[in-house]
Amino acid sequence: MAIDFRLTGRQHELQLYSRKFASEVLSPALAAEALPTPEQRFAATKSAYEATIAAGFLRKCIPLSAGGENAGLTDTAIMIEELYAVNASVTLTLIGTVLGLLPLLIGGTEEQRSRLLPPFLKQAGAPLAGFCATKPGGSANAASPPPGEGVRTTATLRGDRWIIEGRKSWVSSATGWDRKGADILSVLCRTDPDAPPERGISVMVVERPASGLVFERAIDSVGHRAHLLPVFGFEGVSIPSDNVLGSVGGGLTLTAACFTGAAALVGIFAVALMRAAFEFTLGFARSERRGGIHLVIEHQAVGYALADAKTRARAHGSHAGRRGRELRSCSSVRAPVAGCAGASSLRRRQHRRPASTTPRDFETAGIRSADDQWRGRGLTKAKLFC
Repeated sequence: MAIDFRLTGRQHELQLYSRKFASEVLSPALAAEALPTPEQRFAATKSAYEATIAAGFLRKCIPLSAGGENAGLTDTAIMIEELYAVNASVTLTLIGTVLGLLPLLIGGTEEQRSRLLPPFLKQAGAPLAGFCATKPGGSANAASPPPGEGVRTTATLRGDRWIIEGRKSWVSSATGWDRKGADILSVLCRTDPDAPPERGISVMVVERPASGLVFERAIDSVGHRAHLLPVFGFEGVSIPSDNVLGSVGGGLTLTAACFTGAAALVGIFAVALMRAAFEFTLGFARSERRGGIHLVIEHQAVGYALADAKTRARAHGSHAGRRGRELRSCSSVRAPVAGCAGASSLRRRQHRRPASTTPRDFETAGIRSADDQWRGRGLTKAKLFC
């Protein structure tokens, strides 16, 4: 059965609102990418990020059940595509904060949420959160049993305090605007060195300011030029014993639940970049003659190539949107992590899915081919460029 990808009236308003904000606020902030160092570039985006918070975009990523305004991952995808297509750096700072909050939203207790979430629900300031999972030297095998290293950051219970030791890297905005840390850090730690990974790893909340958080350097990334990706360490960072998210030893399950939803948004990032590349290329073709008498767009082969690119981009967007709908059942922060069967079944399906997607894959999934979608909307290749 075919799936209807049309937006509701409310979703269309959200799309237009996000597009207007991106054009008016995020586009001028691209100037920050010309500054010489990663920290200078990140600091220069603070006013744009504050405007993003004031406009309610962070609240729109937090579920209704937690006090936010988000009704599902599809709404988040609509919004993020518009923002990321214009300014990837500021948008990633926003989504990095959402990822940092997910362990709290999914695994936190009522007391933890009521204590830690309020700054992120206000439409003011520049609150940051980060999910500290990745480490220097690689973190792809967090669940590796010995002799693999897996998670190397440790948390040791001493009295009523956890003491965290270790290093992390590639964590969005983790050291904050001033190297003193984001407002909240969700830290993946090994809490029992003798237990298997599925019972020996936990997620801890570190609140700002955190004594012992040591900034080492900012990674000069290739793509997200004005987004902060630091290398930093935890040197005897002390947190209360009740700052464990979920259960002690349940960190891998909680992490998997968090990254299931976040991974779906990575597909939207790709769609947004495809759209930005198409618009840049179309503008070039409409304005350049390259020494000849005809605009590049007037050459038939160019027009057809652009039409095919546009069609494929929107088809991928629809496919990513479908994944967002599939994850809706796991978007509620009230659902227990261990019982999020939708997430585990989706991971199994993703593991079996072939590496490439063909028109037959779309048909099998109930999605009409890209050309059929455009024809069904009364669009021809010529109309794509109007």
